[in-house]
Amino acid sequence: MEEIKITVIGAGVVGLSIAAELAKEHGDLFVVEQNPMFGQETSSRNSEVIHAGIYYPKDSLKAKTCIEGRELLYRFCAENKVAHKRTEKLIVAVDKGENKELESLYKNGLENGLDDLRLLSRQELKKIEPNVEAAAAIYSSSTGILDSHGLMKKLADYLQGRKGQIAYDTKVIGIDKAAGGFEVTVEDKREGPFKFFTRVLINSAGLQADKIAAMLGLAKEEYRLKYCKGDYFRVHSGKAKFINRLVYPVPKEDRAGLGIHATLDLGGGLRLGPDDEYIDRIDYDIDPAKAKPFHESIRTFLPFIQLADLAPDTSGIRPKLQGKLEPFRDFVIKDEADNGLAGFIDLVGIESPGLTASLSIAKLVKNLVKNYC
Repeated sequence: MEEIKITVIGAGVVGLSIAAELAKEHGDLFVVEQNPMFGQETSSRNSEVIHAGIYYPKDSLKAKTCIEGRELLYRFCAENKVAHKRTEKLIVAVDKGENKELESLYKNGLENGLDDLRLLSRQELKKIEPNVEAAAAIYSSSTGILDSHGLMKKLADYLQGRKGQIAYDTKVIGIDKAAGGFEVTVEDKREGPFKFFTRVLINSAGLQADKIAAMLGLAKEEYRLKYCKGDYFRVHSGKAKFINRLVYPVPKEDRAGLGIHATLDLGGGLRLGPDDEYIDRIDYDIDPAKAKPFHESIRTFLPFIQLADLAPDTSGIRPKLQGKLEPFRDFVIKDEADNGLAGFIDLVGIESPGLTASLSIAKLVKNLVKNYC
């Protein structure tokens, strides 16, 4: 049986970040990916935003890894010529009734250590974004956008340049605990099933992370993922120049996301989304009729966008640990040694801000791996 030191399950942005970080010190490294290419699921179906770290509770993993990861990501993109831009961002209160929630969000950002935030009055907002209607806004200068595919390609190239391997079209179908590590059974689309031994096994399987954990007996209710779908609509290209920054509403307590927002892209386009809808199975179809509720949700603060300007764009699915109307759940990033699985490192519920946090998460996992090799 072939023996490998470290195996990462999943070649999304987090899995690739972990593998690239580990490849700095470890040569015998293997990434298993069920799709024919990296980043085919959550990592390529999102807003491509570099988040500031405003929304997440103080001292949570989401807050810590987002804030550290943001700076690591800007540095990595600059050093590796990955397309990116500090677009800046506004979170707007559409009327005075939302000012209290806006101020609470602002204070949360300050508690998380953000020093680039400002509260803007309506008059101050109008000076920088005359086409946005709101009573007040939070301004963030550290928010940006990036080319997520370009980022993942650089990470994959680095990994493979350090003798790491990525096995595409290879699905994990079984895992057994063995002396000193794990026996992993995979199904290769070309060669069929085969088994190998790995000393360290890292579960970065995204939408399938809870199923991978369950293969080793960790079918915990607190690890069970809920699929939350988010659709995007493209705005007519003629309207893309009407704003210069990302524009978000104040998030609602009864919603699973940050609210339908306006996101600029590196090609000069403008998108709205994502919304949030819990679903039972993976499905990326978009109902064109959703254009109407999308328009309704943004027309108060982006009145220049008309219903006729919207066309279906893409959709993504977030692997959430919290269900509808349930309270905040943090990332799970855990060495499962206390469950008798020394060397099995679990990453479950890695949703937003996972892209921003990816390089920071990789550093956390690297520290856990030091216990074994």
